[in-house]
Amino acid sequence: MKTTKSMKWIDVPTRTIDVGGVPFAYRELGPTGGVPVVFLHHLMAVLDDWDPRIIDGIAARHRVITFDNRGVGGSGGSVPPDVEEMGRDAVAFIRAMGLEKVDLFGFSLGGGVAQMVVLQAPELVRRIVLAGTGPRGGGGIKEINKVAVKAYVKSALTLKDARTFLFFPRDANGKRAAKDYLARLKERTQNRDEKVSRQARRAQLKAIRAAGLHAPDDLSVITQPVFVANGDHDLMVASSNSADMARRMPNARLNIYPNSGHGGVFQYHREFVPEVLEFLNG
Repeated sequence: MKTTKSMKWIDVPTRTIDVGGVPFAYRELGPTGGVPVVFLHHLMAVLDDWDPRIIDGIAARHRVITFDNRGVGGSGGSVPPDVEEMGRDAVAFIRAMGLEKVDLFGFSLGGGVAQMVVLQAPELVRRIVLAGTGPRGGGGIKEINKVAVKAYVKSALTLKDARTFLFFPRDANGKRAAKDYLARLKERTQNRDEKVSRQARRAQLKAIRAAGLHAPDDLSVITQPVFVANGDHDLMVASSNSADMARRMPNARLNIYPNSGHGGVFQYHREFVPEVLEFLNG
């Protein structure tokens, strides 16, 4: 399999591409052939918030493309307040990149956007990985503002990253996983992405709350293979929502990681990456 060059995620340059007159920031690495995997990110995240172990692990076998959607990080424009529009922006980015078929990897809010992409443009999508996420109309998703505010108050009081509380359990293993994960996010020291703006944070929270209140989508029309993963105690998107989503998709498989939360795929990255590779190659 031909590769572009020997490069790790922490060294990949950031590029921009014009998407309908708006610059979108993106990074890519991995083999040049085959169907690329397009990554869609979580609430308040930019390019630097992808776990290098996940990206490098998947890019060892597949072309990986990560991007800041409209109004996020280094991309221009403003974040729309609903996931349907975020999905349309993601579709526009994929097409601007000249891609005719992609696999999707959506984490948290990105998982909601991934669902919009496949519902809006099913012909673009081959396979889908949905991690730490649930369906529109899922129970408890509308309470995201309360959950986030509580975590950010703890963050301010303890001077710890809010993801320490949102992504990982507060037992010894969870605390160690949080520390290791956050350390990995700091491995890139140069040419880092711009931080998420206040407008982006507010619009994303509004979009998530609206998705929680929205009528459920007909997920039975998503016939592509789907790999759903989550921790067994997700504070942000109840793990039961992931299970419900998987049941409603006719070609989905579900993996729930024990003693973990919203960031279960990061806590269990050594197990998760091989499982994703097997799924993508299936």
